[in-house]
Amino acid sequence: MRAIEAPSTQNLRGWQRRALVKYLAARPRDYLLVATPGAGKTTFALRIAAELLADDTVERITVVVPTEHLKTQWAAAAARVGLSLDPKFSNSSAQNSDEYHGVVVTYAQVASHPTRHRVRTENRKTLVIFDEIHHGGDAKTWGEAIREAFDDATRRLALTGTPFRSDDSPIPFVDYELGPDGLKRSRADHVYGYSDALADNVVRPVVFLAYSGEARWRDSAGEEHAARLGEPLNAEQTARAWKTALNPAGEWMPAVIAAADKRLQQKRQHVPDAGGMIIASDQTAARAYAKLLTTITGEAPTVVLSDDPGSSDRISQFSEGTSRWLVAVRMVSEGVDVPRLTVGVYATSASTPLFFAQAIGRFVRSRRPGETASVFLPSVPNLLQLASELEAQRNHVLGKPHRESLGDEWDDDLVEDANKTKDESSDLDNGYEMLGADAELDQVIFDGASWGTATPAGSDEEADYLGIPGLLDSTQVRDLLRRKQEEQMDRRTKASADGGPPAPATTHGQLRELRRELNALVTIAHHRTGKPHGWIHNELRRICGGPVVAAANSEQLAARIEAVRVLQG
Repeated sequence: MRAIEAPSTQNLRGWQRRALVKYLAARPRDYLLVATPGAGKTTFALRIAAELLADDTVERITVVVPTEHLKTQWAAAAARVGLSLDPKFSNSSAQNSDEYHGVVVTYAQVASHPTRHRVRTENRKTLVIFDEIHHGGDAKTWGEAIREAFDDATRRLALTGTPFRSDDSPIPFVDYELGPDGLKRSRADHVYGYSDALADNVVRPVVFLAYSGEARWRDSAGEEHAARLGEPLNAEQTARAWKTALNPAGEWMPAVIAAADKRLQQKRQHVPDAGGMIIASDQTAARAYAKLLTTITGEAPTVVLSDDPGSSDRISQFSEGTSRWLVAVRMVSEGVDVPRLTVGVYATSASTPLFFAQAIGRFVRSRRPGETASVFLPSVPNLLQLASELEAQRNHVLGKPHRESLGDEWDDDLVEDANKTKDESSDLDNGYEMLGADAELDQVIFDGASWGTATPAGSDEEADYLGIPGLLDSTQVRDLLRRKQEEQMDRRTKASADGGPPAPATTHGQLRELRRELNALVTIAHHRTGKPHGWIHNELRRICGGPVVAAANSEQLAARIEAVRVLQG
């Protein structure tokens, strides 16, 4: 095995140096690092590995990752700091060459033969690094396997950007603390969240462009239905409208893809290699979106399918190249690490906090000051809430669901169930026919606030938002969105005064006006108090209750308007 010397801390980020000092002072057997995607978890872990190898605390390294692609990514990162990890190690191998400092394996690989990995760990003093440790639940196959395989490890270092699961299964080698509410929560040894990284310019600010539109479908009885994304709907209506919008053969997806490509072209004026990714629900949809991209852009995208043996090579080629678009199925999103991705299209029905956080994490890795990310998504309550709470820090809670109902018959599990194809006869599934959906830019979400008023896809007003400069800091983004919203409202007021048609008195229109008024009052409160916009919005939610602004109803928005006026008084 090659000798290793502890490297200098010169190239470490501030949070990495602080976490390293904390680790070396305590030298714990188990250590959980929670750091937002793009912050540098891999670099930190490899630095710990180098330190422990240099002082003979350990003799070998085992890195456990969720996907095959990440095996090569870790091996390449290790090579850059003088460590040699074998990404080709297989369960059939009794041992690997002494030229390597260790191996990289997948959770599935360990689960298929945990005893073999236990023997390897017992034979040499071993540091085990768990990448995305949340994948391992004690009651699940992967969780049972890693506990069996690595229970005797000399040191264990667990990494994640999302330290929570959608179930109650404890994560192996993670400590849980009893809270005042009687529930146990995971405890991290060091936390570096998205808000921290944003303040340090380590990650990009994310601007969400939420698209609504009227979706139409026909049921088994031949009756036609219509529902508008972004308005209060029950679970069945939401499921049908959402599914219809994402249909590659409809009108909604081509309009959103065209808008996303315009946004990408704008970014490429400042960042020539900027890339975009569409996250699809399944392989059939991914291939169909790829055809749409080819038609719209004139350039065939890179397509990555989860069960394709060549997917890792295609991701690497895309990462190193300058082509515009990548299409991946939902299962690949976590394994895609392409720093040049700055535009995303969230074209999947997955809406758990875990998946959403991991998916958005593909776009936040910052390479230069001022880079922003833009993510296009359907105007669906769960997604709007998650987009508005991007900076929220979550822990794994035992005994409590991580997805709260938004009321009005909305429940994410019901939507998932409604979208499933059932074997038995069902009025919801048999004979369901998607008729089409138009697309409309509903709102722009940034820093917990909602900006803009609805405008049709392809309009000049949409183009104003798509043309926002690609290099801006958080303050500049917020100021620009506020200015564009004011300009938008001024144009509509002038058009109405000149005899143009008045804005329709729809629920959708009322919500837009209330959001606009609330944002204006929050801006005034911001200038008066110096508190960030996001903090004021969160305080109003605490006082008044209800969901985030983007998903709030008219009564909830009106209550916050009154509350913010009191705060200003």
